[in-house]
Amino acid sequence: MRLVLGSASPRRLELLGSVGIRPDAVRPADIDETPRRGELPRAYARRMAREKALAVPADEDEAVLCADTTVCVGRRILGKAASREEAAGFLRLMSGRRHRVITAVAVRRGARLWEREVETVLRMKRLTEAEIADYLDSGEWQGKAGAYGIQGRAAAFIPWLRGSYSAVVGLPLAETVALLRAAGALR
Repeated sequence: MRLVLGSASPRRLELLGSVGIRPDAVRPADIDETPRRGELPRAYARRMAREKALAVPADEDEAVLCADTTVCVGRRILGKAASREEAAGFLRLMSGRRHRVITAVAVRRGARLWEREVETVLRMKRLTEAEIADYLDSGEWQGKAGAYGIQGRAAAFIPWLRGSYSAVVGLPLAETVALLRAAGALR
């Protein structure tokens, strides 16, 4: 059984490597990631992971692993900021309060699909305008859901979390390994 990672995320590839998993191929899914009107964060993350897994071409002897990481405040989904101004708005919104990160994982083998979502609750410290500006100047916010990466400079902004750190980075490792085993993609 060959494993295909359906993601261009270097963080997901690194996370898999940290538990000794090396995908045989990387084939990022190309789908529309626009939330539907009124779609809740958990349903959105689940739909994104599933649609990615279904969009990646695979042979009979291949299992496809896809995931989606969604940052939300209440019912509001904070996607990848399109501009510095939007990123600043996301950081101000999360500043001094709790938010959630939902990472959905989908593994497809043939017509079968194994799925799981992991929710992590985090608290971001109250950020000063100088901290926000410095973080935005780093460029680290670009291409990241919620406009921050916990594995980098923003780690200093998160004094507390309940759940899976690896899920916030992009892949809940314990749950992903269990799904891959269930699908027969790991021994």
